[in-house]
Amino acid sequence: MTHNGKPKRTAPRRFAAITTAFAIGALVLSGCAESQRDDAGASAGADGDVNPTFIFAASSDPKSLDPAYASDGESFRVSRQIFEGLVGTESGTADPAPLLAESWTNSEDGLTYDFKLKEGVKFHDGTEFNAEAVCFNFDRWYNFKGIQQAETVAYYYGNLFKGFADAPENAVYESCEAVSPTEAQIKLAKPFAGFVAALSLPAFAMQSPEALEKFKADEISGSAEAPVLSEYATGNPVGTGPFKFDKWETGQQVELSYNEDYWGEKGQIDKIIFRVIDDPVARRQSLEAGEIDGYDLVAPADTTALTDAGYKIMARDPFTILYLGLNQAVEELQDVKVRQAISHAIDKDALIKQTLPEGTKKAIEFIPDSVNGYNPDVATYDYDPEKAKELLAEAGYADGFTIQFNYPTGISRPYMPTPEQIFTNISAQLAEVGIKVDPQPNKWSPDYLDRIQGSEDHGLHLLGWTGDYNDTDNFVGVFFGGEKLEYGFDNPELFKKIADARGVPVLEEQTPLYEEINADIAEFVPAIPLAHPAPSLAFNERVDSYPTSPVNDEVFNEITLNK
Repeated sequence: MTHNGKPKRTAPRRFAAITTAFAIGALVLSGCAESQRDDAGASAGADGDVNPTFIFAASSDPKSLDPAYASDGESFRVSRQIFEGLVGTESGTADPAPLLAESWTNSEDGLTYDFKLKEGVKFHDGTEFNAEAVCFNFDRWYNFKGIQQAETVAYYYGNLFKGFADAPENAVYESCEAVSPTEAQIKLAKPFAGFVAALSLPAFAMQSPEALEKFKADEISGSAEAPVLSEYATGNPVGTGPFKFDKWETGQQVELSYNEDYWGEKGQIDKIIFRVIDDPVARRQSLEAGEIDGYDLVAPADTTALTDAGYKIMARDPFTILYLGLNQAVEELQDVKVRQAISHAIDKDALIKQTLPEGTKKAIEFIPDSVNGYNPDVATYDYDPEKAKELLAEAGYADGFTIQFNYPTGISRPYMPTPEQIFTNISAQLAEVGIKVDPQPNKWSPDYLDRIQGSEDHGLHLLGWTGDYNDTDNFVGVFFGGEKLEYGFDNPELFKKIADARGVPVLEEQTPLYEEINADIAEFVPAIPLAHPAPSLAFNERVDSYPTSPVNDEVFNEITLNK
């Protein structure tokens, strides 16, 4: 099979559309240089000029500047400006497209992939991007050891590639060969139908081998519950993207500037500031005060008011899932009747209406209906408090019980814009059927994710997912493809079905397998799918367009501005 064509990041992403402002040419560029804007605000420069600094409010600090050690949206938002992968996404979709690889072919058995690389690309440190750099990155991930393999560190590689060099029996990756400077051949040990699409993830972006070694990227200390990352991951990331790293003031902001040696076209922005504003109200107020140009994860209650005030609201297509996690290491949750009872206790319609954005869809399984394998006939647990009480009684909990309910603070996520409100809403619904909660709030980064994913010390918990690419395994495989501390169960039959399905390269053969898997998950109730939220962004009037993507693959040299 062969995939050729222009990537989103070449057209329009890396060769941004010529706007009216750009058509002014040298006048605009000289005006940009004279902009009166400073880092403190979003004010424009001289009349008619395009201000080259763009300030975007982030909901938290990035967890890591090394995308191989990240799984959160704020880390990836920064990564997408600095780094590029072999594969990108088609504009406005979740579908893969060429990026640093201009084309690729794969063998019929799905085990060998040959990538033709773009020529003349350099990393920010001036070193060449070539096939040797590709193989260095793949071999780096494969050779992660010890704490590097923890789910709190190499989340995506561990979940998608299944094994490392020190325990290769389950590994998907086998080897990489630099056939020539512009040709890299990657061999897999077993088929992985989503392999090419997965390479669009920032976690698999190409990083400078020289910088990785110079700044000791793989020297990680601490524990799986609280990893301490290297000087590379905290202050020296080096990629091939349109923006390069300047500095990170923890808890305050991350600053990037345009990469003058970038292989694509520039766009209108010289400098990006990701300013950390964890409170949704404060983000809105900063936009209204002219201190920022835009922000993500607009609180549902703010959408209409901002629109009426003249701000621009841009919605992404929902490619998300919000769920209530159930940790079966907790005795009460080991009984499927209890898990079913909790499902019946939750009024998803009320939850959506009261806490989630307009356009949110109710969820009955863990993939959106646009993804292959969606099964409309899975078992559902409609809101029925009396049924919930009956099931609790059958399980021996007629008087209810008390359980930890973990939720994050100081964060908004695309699938969970207001965690505290969602926690309060669900807690009240559970109380109606006799389940009392022991509130367990934790700051999102690093405490919450490390506690949920790296320890058994949690019960009910709020989490979710923004799909990374259009493949069923990116949802159900990541969630339920193997044993996880998050869910605390061992289900070898389910794990095997998921492993088998991800290796089937023919879509028509894969579809019924995933339909059956989704039915099995609904019967087993390892977690409760709640909703597919539709996240929104808000911008001031100087933003003409923003490259909204269902998978958040949004690079800021594509933004067009009018002043």
